This record gives sequence, structure tokens and C-alpha cells, in this order.
Amino acid sequence: MSNVRVLVGTRKGGFILTSDGKRETWQVSGPHFAGWEIYHMKGSLVDPNRIYASQTSGWFGQILQASNDGGKTWFQPGVKPEDAKPQWPPVKSNRFAYDSSAETGKPLTTHQWYDGTQHPWEFKRVWHLEPSHTDSDTVYAGVEDAALFSSTDGGVSWHELQLQVFRSRTGGNEWEPLTKGLPQENCYVNVLRDAMAVDTLDDCGIYFGTTGGQVYCSSNGGDSWQPIVHDLPAVLSVEVQTLH
Repeated sequence: MSNVRVLVGTRKGGFILTSDGKRETWQVSGPHFAGWEIYHMKGSLVDPNRIYASQTSGWFGQILQASNDGGKTWFQPGVKPEDAKPQWPPVKSNRFAYDSSAETGKPLTTHQWYDGTQHPWEFKRVWHLEPSHTDSDTVYAGVEDAALFSSTDGGVSWHELQLQVFRSRTGGNEWEPLTKGLPQENCYVNVLRDAMAVDTLDDCGIYFGTTGGQVYCSSNGGDSWQPIVHDLPAVLSVEVQTLH
């Protein structure tokens, strides 16, 4: 029976729970980054000892942390230990800059603000980290304001992926819409930041929930969707658990 590690992010730090295959007793490590909001912690499938963490505070902003020893020690990717304290402007590994025009310096895209005017995207924090399933140095970050960033150097540097659709088979270089079977009105807007999950035993199995209380599933990698339920409260998260 294999061991298990559970990564827990809280408003007062991160915790790592470990147990053997029986799951009867647990060892708790933490809090890591005590007093900081840890929005997400995620380990690499390629290298289980590589863990990424999104550390945030209202004072210092977003800081990306990584560990190569299962959470025993942490570092900011690409930052010397003596320079690892929070600083402004942020170090390279913590810069999530939206793509802008080389001519004007203005963001390439805007969104409608509460007063009806167009407003530039402004980075606030990393909500979700997702390491690649094939390369421990490749990791994706879902951020607020809504965007997807990727890094191929273990989080040392980041660049924005231009997202207008749901699926990519080319590492984010090309995207295709996946809306067959979904309600067309606001079908993109209603997918919340963590309300989507992929079946770990079947990459073609995908589930997501919406603010309207619907849960949909796809058994073909998103080519088509079927509703499971329609009348739940606003869905905040979806995770897939395989039972044996």
C-alpha cells in the first residue's frame, strides 16, 4: 500500500499531512509560512518531492514558493537565499505581467468595469497551481484577474497564455472551444476558479461546476458535456475521488 500526502492551504499558513497506506494515523507538518494566506499547494506527479505553493499577503502581495524535498525546506525559484525576503518591485519569479503592446505599453485586452468602462487586467494573486504531468519544471498558474500563466523553468519566470477557450493539446500554444452540450449564455463566465477537475485515472473524464449550481461531466476530454445536476447552490470546488 502506498503512502499518501495531503497538502492543505489555509489563511494562516500551509500544512502537510502524511500517512501510510492504511490512513489510520497522520503526521502533521506546519504551519509553513505561518500567518500567510496559502491559496494553493500542489505537488508534481513527475517528482513527488517538488511542491509549489502560492503565498499571499495584503502587504507584500503574491510570492511563489517551491520545495524540492517534500516541504522540509522552501525557496523562491531563481532567488538567492539572501534576497528571498518579500520586496517591491517583486523579484522575477513573482512577476505575473499581462501581455501589453510593444508600441503603447498598454494591455492587449481589457474587461468591463463596474461602471461600464473598460479596465485593464490587474494581477492580484495566484489561485491555482498545476504542475505538468510530464515535466517537473513546467507549471501553470491560474490567477486573478482571470488569466492563465505558464513557466518552463520551475517558476523562475512566467508568461501569459492567451486564453479564449477551454482546451489545449499543444501545451497552451493553441486552444479550441469545448462548449457542445453546455448552455451558451455565460458558459465561460460561470466556471469558477477551482470548480473543475480531471479524473486522475482517465484524462478524458472532466467535471466542472458553475455559479448557477450545475455540475457537468465529459467522458471524451471535453468534446461534449452532459449535465449531472442542476439545482445545487453555487459550486465553489469540484474534486474527483476514485473508489476501489
